[in-house]
Amino acid sequence: MISRHTIIEDNLTGPEIRALLEEHFAGMLANSPEESCHFLDFEGLRGPGVTFWSIWNDAQLMGCGAMKEIDPAHGEVKSMRTHSAQLRKGAAAAMLEHIIATARERGYQRLSLETGSTPAFDPAHALYLRYGFEYCGPFADYKEDPFSRFMTLTL
Repeated sequence: MISRHTIIEDNLTGPEIRALLEEHFAGMLANSPEESCHFLDFEGLRGPGVTFWSIWNDAQLMGCGAMKEIDPAHGEVKSMRTHSAQLRKGAAAAMLEHIIATARERGYQRLSLETGSTPAFDPAHALYLRYGFEYCGPFADYKEDPFSRFMTLTL
């Protein structure tokens, strides 16, 4: 588990976060066809209705996550990624807890996400299930896709 960590709203300009997001984008494209990848690029992560956070242990970047408002009652988890050197240290759980808490503070009734379906995404599925997310059908503008899994959590 993380001994000391800080979650900050991040402006995506630091070299560490940019490198982690480049790794995230490449990982998504390596495990799903491009037309089935729904990650937000740098511009998208700075877009209206999107809040982006990074998680740090002192000066070491551990991971990141974002939330996009779909509507005033519904948020979407985006860009959850743990730095490869920080796996299994609690960063993803801490970030997800932060996103869920923020969604509740904002008054969302539901928090949903889209993730991949290949075995590379099994750890993500396990994390989301552990926090009470359930599999569901497509939401917002998503369509059925064999490379996508949709999950939701009632808040």
